[in-house]
Amino acid sequence: MAKYDPRARDPRSSVSDEDDRAAVSDSGGDRIAKVIARAGVCSRRDAEKMIAEGRVTIDGTKVTQPGTRVATGNVVAVDGKPLSEPERARLWRYHKPSGLVTTHRDPEGRPTVFAKLPMSLPRVVSVGRLDVNSEGLLLLTNDGALARRLELPAAGWIRKYRVRLFGKVTQADLDKLALGVTIDKVKYEPVIADLERVKGMNSWASVSLKEGKNREVKRLMEHLGLKVARLIRVQFGPFHLGQLEPGHVEEIPSKVWRDQLGLGAGKRRKEAGRTSDKSG
Repeated sequence: MAKYDPRARDPRSSVSDEDDRAAVSDSGGDRIAKVIARAGVCSRRDAEKMIAEGRVTIDGTKVTQPGTRVATGNVVAVDGKPLSEPERARLWRYHKPSGLVTTHRDPEGRPTVFAKLPMSLPRVVSVGRLDVNSEGLLLLTNDGALARRLELPAAGWIRKYRVRLFGKVTQADLDKLALGVTIDKVKYEPVIADLERVKGMNSWASVSLKEGKNREVKRLMEHLGLKVARLIRVQFGPFHLGQLEPGHVEEIPSKVWRDQLGLGAGKRRKEAGRTSDKSG
């Protein structure tokens, strides 16, 4: 029977790859809906419904409030079945094809990213989103806290796109975006856009930005009088789409993404400190 340990999935801790976890917890314990979601049972929203329906217990006592905190050593069960030990945090590159919605459920019945993923993958969430008609690199993880950490603007990671444009455009037009613009009272930070090639009214450009506001690239190009005919994300921070085929998924080794988040370096410094203490 697995007992809850809030430290077991902390992305800031220095742990071995075998015990790698990526959830952020506090001294008061995590909310029970969050604990259920991290165990891969369902989404946090669905967990809240289960709790309201009286299907969840802590140490055998029924819980009805999704904000209830889970302390170290508590046994959480859903429908009488204790939660399994949470899997170590993992991260994948996915080449999202156009035409898929980046959501677990779509009220319009459109095909979703998650319904098209290989059955071998555990339950995952996306790091940010891509519009239904956008394609390219989408990062997936089995840990919501890791997803939030990766998509925070504070990380300062560049999102890079290749954009097919329709309309008359020059490099001078694109350079206007480098100063930042305000559209319909929404302020967009500086964006670097480089014209790659032009053929008549069609052109390709590379666009690099940090914010990633909803439909940002399309709105910026429409502001310049251009229509986006195709939008492909080729880079998210240090991770690249590369030669990954549409619809394919590839796991990013734990050491790679931990090093990119500064976790690997922290681990090595801590281990070096321990060695130094022993030698002293």
